[in-house]
Amino acid sequence: METMSLEGRPYIALHNLLKLEGWCETGGAAKLEVAAGLVTVDGQVELRKSCKITAGRIVSYNGKSIQVTE
Repeated sequence: METMSLEGRPYIALHNLLKLEGWCETGGAAKLEVAAGLVTVDGQVELRKSCKITAGRIVSYNGKSIQVTE
């Protein structure tokens, strides 16, 4: 499993994480994937595009998972 650092930020919006990790080409595409129910956070489908992802959470999409660290 990959990890991603928040680099001092308190959180990252879910759609921004998908874009920054290169899992979606644009923020708009990431929002569509989240709205379609294709993304899980800690094993639960997450439909909120701007869900605040904090340290310790695990985000999964399209067979890939990433754990967010501080």
